[in-house]
Amino acid sequence: MNAVFERLEQRRHWSAEEQLVLAQVRRLAQEKIAPRAAGLDRTSTFPWDNVRDINELGLNALFVPEAYGGAPMRYRLYLAVVQAISAACASTGIIYATNFHGMKPLIDFGTEEQKHRLLPRIAAGGMGSLAITEPEAGSDATAMRTKFTPDGDDIVMDGGKIFITNGDVADLLLVFGKWSEIEDPRRAISAVILEKGTPGFRVLRKEEKMGHRASSTCAIAFEGCRIPRANLLGAPGDGLRILLASLNKSRPSVASHALGIAQAAFEDMVAYMNERRQSGQRVIDFQGNQFTLADLATEYAMTESWVDHVAGLIEANEGAFGLEASMLKLRASDLAMRMTTEAVQMHGGYGYCTDYRVERLMRDAKITQIWEGTNQVHRQIIGRSFSAR
Repeated sequence: MNAVFERLEQRRHWSAEEQLVLAQVRRLAQEKIAPRAAGLDRTSTFPWDNVRDINELGLNALFVPEAYGGAPMRYRLYLAVVQAISAACASTGIIYATNFHGMKPLIDFGTEEQKHRLLPRIAAGGMGSLAITEPEAGSDATAMRTKFTPDGDDIVMDGGKIFITNGDVADLLLVFGKWSEIEDPRRAISAVILEKGTPGFRVLRKEEKMGHRASSTCAIAFEGCRIPRANLLGAPGDGLRILLASLNKSRPSVASHALGIAQAAFEDMVAYMNERRQSGQRVIDFQGNQFTLADLATEYAMTESWVDHVAGLIEANEGAFGLEASMLKLRASDLAMRMTTEAVQMHGGYGYCTDYRVERLMRDAKITQIWEGTNQVHRQIIGRSFSAR
């Protein structure tokens, strides 16, 4: 990166402790995670070595409160960690980030008993998952059919979910479904914590994917799963409120994941353009190519600045920041797709081959425009906010 990005980094005013964490994460990403990424992608192998290395640094503790075994730091630091890991290996980045996505609602909405009982597992390196999507309920979560039926001190869960990151490896899954005794489809949505090993929980299959091939994305089923009523998050019918509030904090995380992919593609593209020669000139010396770099670098810098802005809103507990989170997720993921596409283009035929990682980065980038709300949904959310009706 050039001086513009160096100044942007300096203005974040990381504390000495934060600088130490970032240095450790970036060293791990460069020395261990990045060298493994191509092989893991090629074989679709879950990156257990990366998970163990991440846990040795205690990175789950960054977002878990101290009272429950964590060592919390700024939300902006967590986002920087997600970006650094994702730049090295997008699959590993989303595995780590999903721990936050699944467990932050427990931190924000759980009872003291729930948090003391469940969160120490995550702080110690346990894995979390977030289970929302169903075959008939994607962007419209109110169409979900998973059912929670109260039965004494238990809740009986029946149904299933698809496209669940960490679904087969998670220690705790935050599952959204509908409370059987509430008829209204929106008011019925509720949330429970499912613990690993619960009878009746099954992994139906692992998906074969275009990108993120080393992360596990699963279809899962619940067949008469008995969950302690003590694992209900909030009250019956609180699920939609919990879901929307949680997505507003996970979407910046997804944006940082996308920016990690974009960062890796930009760095590879610039390095290749400075080295590769055509017609007696470096590829970077052609004016048209410089214009492309200028546009991409400008958009990247603006998006990084918006990350800082949204993170500041969340850290200051500003309340309603859903629109800003949608803008960030939309812009970062669109940038990741454009950045990786241009990186492949600048590499020419080599970019289409697996010898260069831009091929993998382009495949990894696509899903960022789809998950955590498709970009069409985010454009609708942002656009309708201007309606006077």
